[in-house]
Amino acid sequence: MIVAIEGEIVRKEPSFLHIKTDCGVVYGAHISLNSSSKIEKGDRVYLNTTLITKEDSQTLYGFMDFDEKRLFDKVIKLNGVGPSIALAICSTFTPREFAEVIASKDVNRLKMVPGIGPKSAKRILIELSDFDLFEEESQTSYKKEAFMALESLGFKKDSISKVLRDCKSENVADLVKEALKKLTKKG
Repeated sequence: MIVAIEGEIVRKEPSFLHIKTDCGVVYGAHISLNSSSKIEKGDRVYLNTTLITKEDSQTLYGFMDFDEKRLFDKVIKLNGVGPSIALAICSTFTPREFAEVIASKDVNRLKMVPGIGPKSAKRILIELSDFDLFEEESQTSYKKEAFMALESLGFKKDSISKVLRDCKSENVADLVKEALKKLTKKG
């Protein structure tokens, strides 16, 4: 899995980069227009990445901003939203703007994204009704780590959030243990 890439931009198209790493390998990465506007040919960049592997291809998507990567990763999991539409969402809205669109249930603004019509916009708004991209930012760092650990074990985000609010532990290991006890009682 490639989670990030660092190197020099040797070729830049509006939504595609060639990044030469220090070891000489050149990677191609699709990027949003928001990320593209922050990059010039010859720049040295660090991109957070998502690698999508299919039977016949491996495609790398890069993001200057980690919140943009989280947004891409979230919307790509929705029914009917592929990488192209997810990247179009990231090109149309900043993560904060997208969170505002979802919170206000603004179908018309969501329809501004190329490839999203009225039905798709309504479906996305329904599927993301509990979406809060910045929810984790308000948690302390040990709670974030515990949240990610519990999520990697297969627990649902909403269940984890509810349980972590009631936990009193103040370090990752104890917090995970405390939360696991509560989550397994619920299950």
